[in-house]
Amino acid sequence: MKYKQHLGMVFMALAAGFLGSWGHYQWFSSEKDLSSPPSLLIQQPISDGLAGNVSFLREYGTMEVPSFVEASNTATQAVVFIKTISEVRQSSPFWFFDNDPFGSIGQVSSTGSGVIMSSDGYIVTNLHVIKNAVKIEVVLNNRKKVFPAELVGADPSTDLALLKIDAKGLQAIKAGNSEVLKIGEWVLAVGNPFNLTSTVTAGIVSAKGRNINIVNNQFPIESFIQTDAAINPGNSGGALVNTKGELVGINTAIISKTGAYSGYGFAIPVNMVVKIVNDLVEFGEVQRGFTGMDVADIDFENQKALNISYDQGVYVANVLEDGPAFKAGIRAGDLVTGFQGRETESKSVYDELLSYQRPGDKVKITYQRDGKSKEATITLINKEGNTELVRKTYVRSEELGANFSKLSKVEMQKYAIEHGIKVTEVRGNMLRRMGIHDDFIFISFNGKPCKDPHELIKMLSQPAGRIQIEGITPDGRKKFYSFYGY
Repeated sequence: MKYKQHLGMVFMALAAGFLGSWGHYQWFSSEKDLSSPPSLLIQQPISDGLAGNVSFLREYGTMEVPSFVEASNTATQAVVFIKTISEVRQSSPFWFFDNDPFGSIGQVSSTGSGVIMSSDGYIVTNLHVIKNAVKIEVVLNNRKKVFPAELVGADPSTDLALLKIDAKGLQAIKAGNSEVLKIGEWVLAVGNPFNLTSTVTAGIVSAKGRNINIVNNQFPIESFIQTDAAINPGNSGGALVNTKGELVGINTAIISKTGAYSGYGFAIPVNMVVKIVNDLVEFGEVQRGFTGMDVADIDFENQKALNISYDQGVYVANVLEDGPAFKAGIRAGDLVTGFQGRETESKSVYDELLSYQRPGDKVKITYQRDGKSKEATITLINKEGNTELVRKTYVRSEELGANFSKLSKVEMQKYAIEHGIKVTEVRGNMLRRMGIHDDFIFISFNGKPCKDPHELIKMLSQPAGRIQIEGITPDGRKKFYSFYGY
């Protein structure tokens, strides 16, 4: 009896297997084309939350995931590794104040990234990557050769610098258009973090027109592209590219408590980069147009204080008397809502749009006063108050390791002073020992007004006895230094 029961169970199992195989064959031979594998095969029940996605795939086919291979191959060839050597003053363990006379001079090495903008060797990077460097070297992506690099010029307002190496036939990157870049669009961050060869990470554009207050300058311009593509130390100066491999930004900063990637990276828009690079190549100095007015974001506090009901645009904080904006009829308290046909929803957007212009350009400003919309056409001026394009004018001191230039008319009006000498590209240790850094403005030296760069260089080169310096820091604060020269 047991034998017959076992035989029956075996027979039923064989029958079930045969019927399952036959059904499987009939399903795929009648409903499926076995010449190509299915794009998606669901082999087990799924949750209700995925049912809609599966229906979509069955109806419309496989969802396309962008390929980053071509963009990565293109961009990595144009991203370089930058090494710098800087001299720093190391304080002695027995000195607890500024200007340590017993300290020693040491060398510090740092690294970053750069992007090849032209086949003949122009490379853009962040100013903070090469700031204070006494030696700059560039290593191409293939690591076959090291090139000494020369600093062509820098723009402290945007934290950009332009280098030049003696090379031909380089793989230059193609510039895209950051204006048409959309939030949610895929982007790649390419750089040399942690001394590695070109590294590529992917993410999306999280936001545009971000101001994170990291540029320490009298005229800061911040309108960053925010991305969640992983950006780490060493990525500074590297490329942010779209899926075509086109440059859309220069990676500049991250927000992180640890100093490593945490999902918040920021890049300078390529449209701004290209304009600055062209200015530095052609003139040696950025051609920046000024309207003669300062604007600020509208927040809850000033909205209430100024009784502003309009929640778009920026308000005019102050207007330079007899400046272009004043002559065009704009006054403090007006609300600027448009610039050249573009909405100015924030100060960062306004600053970015203005940064594309040069002295002498005419721009159309849309603004509101007492609820009424108005228009004004403003002719932009340069730092000296006229409409001419400017050339680089500074006195270079190899002994002090810095450049010295007279203060512009716009700068003197901004700080309500009648004279001053600004120092830039500080490389030498003497000035750093005094506590002097890039964009510091000398107002007086031992009570004598600073009006001539040559005279100031002479006094700084021969410090003796008690030294007193009055000046203005890059963030606009007045500061006094007092120490003994030796």
